[in-house]
Amino acid sequence: MSTTLEEVGVTKNLTAAMSGSGLLAWVQQQLCELSAEAAVQLPGDAPLRLVPLSGDAGFRRYFRVNTRPSLLAVQAPVATEDSPAFVAIADCLRQQGVATPGVLAADFEQGLLLIEDFGDALYSTVISANNADCLYAEAMQTLLRLQRCPAQSLPAPQGGAALPVPRYDRARLGAEMALLPQWFIPRLLGVELSASEQAMLQSVFRLLEDSALAQPQVWVHRDFHSRNLICRTGQPPGVIDFQDAVIGPITYDLVSLLRDCYLRWPPQRVRGWALAYREMALEAGLLGSEAAGLQDSKAEDEFLRCFDWMGLQRHIKVLGIFARLWLRDGKPGYLRDLPLVLRYTLEVAQQYSQFADLVELFQRRLLPACVGQPWYRDYRQVGEVTL
Repeated sequence: MSTTLEEVGVTKNLTAAMSGSGLLAWVQQQLCELSAEAAVQLPGDAPLRLVPLSGDAGFRRYFRVNTRPSLLAVQAPVATEDSPAFVAIADCLRQQGVATPGVLAADFEQGLLLIEDFGDALYSTVISANNADCLYAEAMQTLLRLQRCPAQSLPAPQGGAALPVPRYDRARLGAEMALLPQWFIPRLLGVELSASEQAMLQSVFRLLEDSALAQPQVWVHRDFHSRNLICRTGQPPGVIDFQDAVIGPITYDLVSLLRDCYLRWPPQRVRGWALAYREMALEAGLLGSEAAGLQDSKAEDEFLRCFDWMGLQRHIKVLGIFARLWLRDGKPGYLRDLPLVLRYTLEVAQQYSQFADLVELFQRRLLPACVGQPWYRDYRQVGEVTL
């Protein structure tokens, strides 16, 4: 789901860190070619070194190169990672004023990249109740630039056919939510659903799909949150982990930001930020002429309903993804975030009569199964930012 650029080990030389990978020779070659034309200085008499950084929910590996300024070497396995899309989207968004990392070199056949390093000041590590208004204002300005991107296809880097921007269509939305009954419920919790419970979930999924597809469709980052935004003094936030961007619902990235799976803000504060963004989107013409003519509280309520339901779709998906990351990919770190995702899911579902059966399923069958899990904490008390 996210890239956390935190140092996870002592400095190692490149040969030891990537034994047999060929990355050392490749990085050295790129740096020699770049040093004459880019403002990148080699480490002088010191050996070329990398600090391994923690990865993300994908299979990419990151290493900080000790150049001046530092760079990131990325190993992105060709079988699982789409590096051409990463480069094409980075270039497109940068032209819109979104601060994506510059790509200094790329070898798509080997899955190797050399990119700009935005540093370690992730929103998740620097945000507080005191600076949240400022940081979210900057993040929402960046989101507005992203959503105003007009491109429906992208020029392929290094030649080739244009790359279409995928649509966040019904099939994609539904496949994401299906991870809940595929991974979270039966495999993590060990609960077998009845046929009527399965049918109820499908009805809920259709409601959420209908709501998402009825919204204005814009560029969607898909993981626009505190672990993918990097604070940069005097500059817009750096944006990372954008390679899965699609054309989809206007509230998706907003709810990803404000109902972050890794931290929680008081509901009234979230409501204020969401409505502030609605005004920004109206002024930018992103909500359409019909929405622009609705300035009353009813229009605001409808926007917040779309926001709520989009968040419910996302958090249903995330429950399944976090379970799969552990059970299939052997990544247990996301399990500790499940209680907050449960909290978001139930807090929203409890506000709408359309989801009463979903709430009942959680309360009667799923939450009791959660209580026996080693990762479980009382979901009603998790995630609060200290005020």
